[in-house]
Amino acid sequence: MVVSLPVWKAIQAALSSELPVMLLYVLESKGSSPGRRGFCMAADANGQMTGSIGGGMMEHKLVELARDLMKKNQPVSLLKKQVHAKNSDQQSGMICSGEQTIWLYTVQQEDIHTISQLIHALETNQGGTLQLSPDGIAFENTSIPENFAYTYLSDREWKYQERAGYKNRLAIIGGGHCSLALSKLMANMDFYICIYDDRPALNTWKENTFAHEKHLVSGYHRLHSLIPEGDDLYIVIMTFGYRTDDEALRSLLHTECRYLGVLGSKSKMGKLMQEWKDAGVDPDLLRKIHSPAGIAIHSQTPEEIAISIAAEIIQIKNQSL
Repeated sequence: MVVSLPVWKAIQAALSSELPVMLLYVLESKGSSPGRRGFCMAADANGQMTGSIGGGMMEHKLVELARDLMKKNQPVSLLKKQVHAKNSDQQSGMICSGEQTIWLYTVQQEDIHTISQLIHALETNQGGTLQLSPDGIAFENTSIPENFAYTYLSDREWKYQERAGYKNRLAIIGGGHCSLALSKLMANMDFYICIYDDRPALNTWKENTFAHEKHLVSGYHRLHSLIPEGDDLYIVIMTFGYRTDDEALRSLLHTECRYLGVLGSKSKMGKLMQEWKDAGVDPDLLRKIHSPAGIAIHSQTPEEIAISIAAEIIQIKNQSL
């Protein structure tokens, strides 16, 4: 599920009940701020909250502010800069360093059509662009190339844009027990998950209700033509055995992606890499492979292996933050 979807559904429900509701949205974040750009939450007049803008004292104070503003029964479009340090006149109550800019907005009845469009796009993975400004909420069916864009000139002249939907894609090659565990774990992390396997009768394939797409393939050599490449793509190869791992990796080695990992023991992967070196494969291509996939935590069970791989993927994803 896209992490913001429950927030928009909570706002839609409040508007349908004619209940005052405020949207709190992180437009920008710097440093060690706990609330990252795109974090959002809804707070209604009955005290119900959905989502998060980072938690802690900062979130508590802003939710209280939102409730006070709703009591005045006047439309609000307000920017609040929060600095997580004691020596700032905009201090948030936290000392983790960094800062963030949050928009507080009283959602209007006329926004319900836009929010319904956005919810539909998120539920069907159709993409599009969410746009926030001092004037309110807008949604366009076309997507901006980047995930986020924020332009600030003044508190009354700014624009925030966000590409709607999943920001990351995870392709898992193989549908076994580790694939099932990884799918379950990553489904809570805003990844659009696709599974590829050549075994239609596999029980873990049938049990996997966490992946968004499941593709039966006639051979792993065709994967390069089935998986759209891009910097938002993360690939984990965990097929039935050595031969199929080799076949999948050969097909995907030249694919542009953010992460390419192969599950396997050090001895198995060392043997595979040595065969490729002996065959004259470009060493730069081999260096981009994470092998064995995952951080070294001595994983044993499929669930532990999933945590190890997820941690490595998150580490790579967040390197530029």
